[in-house]
Amino acid sequence: MSYNVENYFDVVDDSLTNDSEYLPGGMRGWNYEKYIFKQAQISKVIAALGAWEGPALIGLCEVESEKCLKYLTNYAGLKSFKYKYAHFESPDARGIDVALLYQPLAFKLIHKEAVSIHFPDNPTIKTRDLLYVMGKVPTGDTLHVFMCHFPSRLGGALESAHKRNYVASVLHTKTDSILGRNNKANIVIMGDFNDYPTDASLQKALGAKRLEKPYASNQLYNFMYSIHESNKGSHKHDGSWGALDQIIVSGNLLTSKTFYCHEAKVFDAEFLLENDLKFLGKQPFRTYNGMKYQKGFSDHLPVYVDFFMKDL
Repeated sequence: MSYNVENYFDVVDDSLTNDSEYLPGGMRGWNYEKYIFKQAQISKVIAALGAWEGPALIGLCEVESEKCLKYLTNYAGLKSFKYKYAHFESPDARGIDVALLYQPLAFKLIHKEAVSIHFPDNPTIKTRDLLYVMGKVPTGDTLHVFMCHFPSRLGGALESAHKRNYVASVLHTKTDSILGRNNKANIVIMGDFNDYPTDASLQKALGAKRLEKPYASNQLYNFMYSIHESNKGSHKHDGSWGALDQIIVSGNLLTSKTFYCHEAKVFDAEFLLENDLKFLGKQPFRTYNGMKYQKGFSDHLPVYVDFFMKDL
């Protein structure tokens, strides 16, 4: 499961980041009660998507701190699932990071690292790290997981595209290295890419293709092509749905004899939506509508994929 939870901030001032908007006394009116309610909303989504068992792996975007993850996994509605997490503090200006929750019985952690991004044309620009995690699944196979939150479209999609293209090239270098050592490596890439499957960052810089047989084990395939081209997705902008949140896999996961997957889906439960009064239809039910606090969930919907295991 991959989910941009939209501004999951704690209530502690981080002097190294610009988190004043989400502090008690700040312009959002953020406080401890809203922080705890936000945790409960995130827990509700995860529990509902996992049919009360909980997804084995959960990638999260826009998490401010390790404190947020401790509270989410130990004190909120997810406590019974016994999730562990992988997370690093990143240099993002607002202090929002990516993280991976995992169930230890389903995923035995072997290695984790933060993949730093240093833009060669402007080293002063800071952005979120990529999170790389490697572990063993119950079949005995190794799974490589990348959790991503590419640079935003702030300032315009075209004007900021070079940043996402560069981050995608860094990610491509990492996956190429893994596939160079083992051309049947099992790789899952997920997150909020702030680009669509048809954009250059994903199609060219990363080299993620649409699902078309025959599958090559050392190639990356983007599950969200068909969803995006059907005018559906996880995010709505100016009245149009699109798949900014994506799940990408290596070809071996489409053909493996031990565990495999067929498709990804958007979790669009009714409680995650509200009426779109401007463009009609539905839209994600956000925590804030502008500056108005409305007790929603996020401006993104979760995306997920089911893995089927054999020969256990």
